[in-house]
Amino acid sequence: MSIREVAASQITETVEKLCMEANYYLPEDTYTALERARAAEASPLCREIIGDILKNADIAREKQMPICQDTGIAVLFVELGQDVHIVGGDFRKAVDEGVARGYRNGYLRKSTQDHVLTERVNRGDNTPAVCHIEIVPGTDIRITICPKGGGSENMSALGMLTPSQGREGVKRFIVETVSRAGGNPCPPIIVGCAAGGTAEQAMLLAKKALCRPVGQPNPDGEVAAFEREVLDEVNRLGIGAQGFGGTQTALAVHMLTHPVHLASLPVAVNLQCHAARHRTAVI
Repeated sequence: MSIREVAASQITETVEKLCMEANYYLPEDTYTALERARAAEASPLCREIIGDILKNADIAREKQMPICQDTGIAVLFVELGQDVHIVGGDFRKAVDEGVARGYRNGYLRKSTQDHVLTERVNRGDNTPAVCHIEIVPGTDIRITICPKGGGSENMSALGMLTPSQGREGVKRFIVETVSRAGGNPCPPIIVGCAAGGTAEQAMLLAKKALCRPVGQPNPDGEVAAFEREVLDEVNRLGIGAQGFGGTQTALAVHMLTHPVHLASLPVAVNLQCHAARHRTAVI
């Protein structure tokens, strides 16, 4: 297969557009899941709250305004074709320039701060992006941006369980993490979770799981059954929309697994708020 050249400027332009679109337009899968949650919600107050969330998404789309004032840290998942050659610049610099332009031109709040151990100075352009790059076959570049707000990200958790804790231990850890989070991650939430691999890989997989269309089950039937069990238990917690009680605490549970060392059982949870923003483009 011949090498395909892609200009760094094209990457910048794509990322700029993705930053704005992800913050303006709630994905259809999330919107539909919220409609289902409103219909299923037993609490009149929480039904009203979910209705307001949907109205907010409608206004943001119509007026091209941010869905939430917290427009997040820019998290990107990139599938980079191994037969692509980037020309005219550095890939990571091109991505960060796209983020800077998107947040500036889209009038999006810049939340990234430097000097985290001392005075915490705002960088003013929301860079650098958190960029996860996977080399894949082919000549395309697939970029997915998931702006991640602080409220939900702060509720992340990693547990290094013992193998003997097994399936029930994994379930217990996930449900307890959601219970401790309460209303902080702005429910109804999506629960991204992972088991296996190593500590850092489990955390990455839990976040990557949030990119799946809302409610789409894991293709492995055993894992899909586990997702349904955890979702049922989470929705029995009674946290509800924005923490006001109710039956719809989570829209979905998305689980990923990975082979693991015989002595380990890492479990990771990454929660996403009801503004489950993500946008994908292929170059």
